[in-house]
Amino acid sequence: MKGLYCKPGDQGDVKFVLQETNVPTSLGSHQVKVQVKSCALSPVDFKLYEDLKLEKEHVPVGREIAGVVLQVGPKVTFFQPDDEVVGILPLEAEQSGLCSVVVTDEYNLVQKPEKVSWFEAAAVIKDGLRAYTALHTLARMAAGQTVLVLDGAGPFGLLAIQLAHYHGVKVLATALSPEDQKFLEELRPSVGVQESLLARVIRVWDSKEDLVDSCLEETGGLGVDIIIDSGVRLYEEPEAQRHYPHKHDLLTLLSVGGHWVTTEQHLQLDPPDSHILFLKAASLSFLNDEVWTTSRAKQGRYLHILKDVMDKLCTGTFRPQLEDPVPLYEATVSMEMVQRKQARKRIAVKL
Repeated sequence: MKGLYCKPGDQGDVKFVLQETNVPTSLGSHQVKVQVKSCALSPVDFKLYEDLKLEKEHVPVGREIAGVVLQVGPKVTFFQPDDEVVGILPLEAEQSGLCSVVVTDEYNLVQKPEKVSWFEAAAVIKDGLRAYTALHTLARMAAGQTVLVLDGAGPFGLLAIQLAHYHGVKVLATALSPEDQKFLEELRPSVGVQESLLARVIRVWDSKEDLVDSCLEETGGLGVDIIIDSGVRLYEEPEAQRHYPHKHDLLTLLSVGGHWVTTEQHLQLDPPDSHILFLKAASLSFLNDEVWTTSRAKQGRYLHILKDVMDKLCTGTFRPQLEDPVPLYEATVSMEMVQRKQARKRIAVKL
């Protein structure tokens, strides 16, 4: 049985390879054996593995899986054989999600609704978790607020937009290209409805449109209550990061009592930046959705979120827009593109 693994190289060079791996012959008390039907390919955060002392010679690739339960351990209570499940393999997992069969704890999985396809289940589970973590857990989203989602056309940004709109929040989003702008402007809450999901699409690819001015204009000068970024420029950085907002821009457009949720691991706030947050009584949180599986302190809440993500996917609240699924033999090339940010996300489907 083959799985997809990667090996970090010199100067950030990463190699992805399909290699043989074995499935454990016996199951632990709370383990389940799952036949994988689809697996999402998301970028691998090698720095996180290093920080958590989980460095390996070959890191398993593909952790967001959907499949059918084949066998359960003696103390498993959540599932039975033939149940359709979806979940996220933990960082310390030894097997790649691209393997035809994986073994994992029952606490990493939830039931997949019958109406949800394998493709959609694997595609949405982790980005849905991130959206919930950012908007509910960290930002304490409430109806009537205004949220700015940066890179709204990305898989995570799209689900954050849909979740915020569902809860009665006014949504602004940035578009990184004319294609993203067209896609966002055509977003609708449901089929046949003319109302747009977004109050405004901000063209950051167009030098004539300013992010701060657009947000302040849309909010009557009061600023936005919640910011969810997809990267931040700390200084005058390379051309590749020209679409990222500067940290001072985000501090400027944040409202009194506002909340900034950042994905930038190395965000540095100088004393004047902290003073701005103090004057606005605003706050900053770091979005790391991996804490749900690295710490089991809130296991029940984690599983509740995963179940709710699937429920919203089943009812049409979440409607992902992804590229066509890729076969297993194209997984290596697809993963290289995802890791280099030449593609946002890919889903491998077993035929």
